[in-house]
Amino acid sequence: MSRLKPALLFLALSACGPLAAAPAERYDLLIRNGVVYDGSGGAPQRVDVAVKGDRVVALLPAGQQADAAQVLDAKGMVVAPGFINVLSWATESLIADGRGVSDTKQGVTLEIFGEGWSMGPVNPRMKADALKQQVDIRYDIPWTTLGGYLEHLEQRGVTPNIASFVGATTVRIHELGEDDVDPTPGQLARMQDVVRQAMREGALGVGSSLIYPPAAFADTNELIALAKAAGESGGGYISHMRSEADRFLEAVDETISIARATGQRAEAYHLKAAGEKNWPKMQQAIDRINAARGEGLQVSADMYVYTAGATGLTASLPPWVQAGGHDAMIQRLKDPAIRARVIAEMRDPDVPWENLRLLAGSDERLLLIEFKSDALKPLGGKTLAAIARERGTPVEDTAIDLIIEDNHRIGTAYFLMSEENIELGLKQPWVSLGSDAESSAPEGVFLKSSTHPRAYGNVARFLGHYVRDRKLMPLEEGIHRLTGLPAANWKLTDRGCLHAGCFADIVVFDPAAIADRATFDKPQQYATGVSEVFVNGVQVLRQGEHTGATPGRVVRGPGWVGKAK
Repeated sequence: MSRLKPALLFLALSACGPLAAAPAERYDLLIRNGVVYDGSGGAPQRVDVAVKGDRVVALLPAGQQADAAQVLDAKGMVVAPGFINVLSWATESLIADGRGVSDTKQGVTLEIFGEGWSMGPVNPRMKADALKQQVDIRYDIPWTTLGGYLEHLEQRGVTPNIASFVGATTVRIHELGEDDVDPTPGQLARMQDVVRQAMREGALGVGSSLIYPPAAFADTNELIALAKAAGESGGGYISHMRSEADRFLEAVDETISIARATGQRAEAYHLKAAGEKNWPKMQQAIDRINAARGEGLQVSADMYVYTAGATGLTASLPPWVQAGGHDAMIQRLKDPAIRARVIAEMRDPDVPWENLRLLAGSDERLLLIEFKSDALKPLGGKTLAAIARERGTPVEDTAIDLIIEDNHRIGTAYFLMSEENIELGLKQPWVSLGSDAESSAPEGVFLKSSTHPRAYGNVARFLGHYVRDRKLMPLEEGIHRLTGLPAANWKLTDRGCLHAGCFADIVVFDPAAIADRATFDKPQQYATGVSEVFVNGVQVLRQGEHTGATPGRVVRGPGWVGKAK
């Protein structure tokens, strides 16, 4: 074949007009001039983040010419993956208000549910009981499965992404009810099938909460069986352990044994040593976890960064009186003979159950924050000791009377932990963060009850007080704990990262200004320092204010049958 001479080639090309440059790619979003932390724990980079659709598509050299529909100048700011709340109780608050403002203002883009109880599966009996126990937030329950609940939230519209473990408590109630019974082999096999189905629907694994009835009635073999069912498709096990106090170390051993038996991850929810006499056990627990990790076991923990936990006032009662569910408990407490026995146990420091009231050391350290009854709501924000003085009744009688009158567990903050142990726990490289709280706003239905300040400040307090001010770790490590670490732990594909291919869950914040403002006296105060947040490429926080956007999606675990192979 003949070839054109160079001069003829030039003339031929010229006849077609001037050579056109390849069109530059146009992005939907370009975040310029920020300091980018990619979630891996590595050093930050001076690069620009390019987003197209719901994904990060490139990290460009800083200042490189590029075209974008939206350009955000992040000068002086940190750009990071959206934060992951490993222990969220926004299950109902997101039904009331899908914006999840208190967490969105801290940069949280993924809420993970399932500490013992999950929102599915539910049968008709469980639905009826759940409707009866609703407090301020009232809603219908059209779903029956865990996957159905998550999809229901997504369809209603929520700002954050959502994921969940299937609750071991929920599985037990579904098959056994709430009595203190052991499953038969056939019942246990059905419980495992319930877990397998939840994994197919996208559960991350099994979550337990073992100080609360009826979960407290489960033995280790039952938990291993459920965890093994989740592990068949790569799911893990996460637990509010059987004890965080007098039998704390034994509970750590149980959690480790489940990791060993299943070959999957086992994590301790809100790692802590409760009660001053148990504070020295925190280092021992950490030593046991490190030893297990040294064996190659996948053992980890998460924490919230406050010295008070929060749960029901019913956690001051023995588990046996709560067997059979709430109504059965109320009937027992009305029986004078049973009431006398309960009071005797409430006063006994050596009972074989987690007596949170005595562990707090004083009834001045029990702050009542949520009542169901309008008549009792004015007591919110008072200590149990103060209410007992006002009523002129012994503290134990006061607690029982309140539970009967309110016909509810009564949300209570218990001051149990030491600041030194919080710092000790946070220093461990395998500890991630979970608020153990709802995500709400100081408006509407949320003003009917108080809350724990962790609902408004857990992430901001971690990054502001512990990372920046206390210098427990460099910022890149702090961000890793909130992003890449939990994403890797729970196999969250393309989440918790900031490089090409990752979902565009992005937070922009001022590292010098991020701080919590919520206190126990005034808990409903937003954190500060986060200016911009994107979820799946959609801006949900602009200059610190919520945009109203609800682009959140269900994030599913490794067993999901719809997962691309």
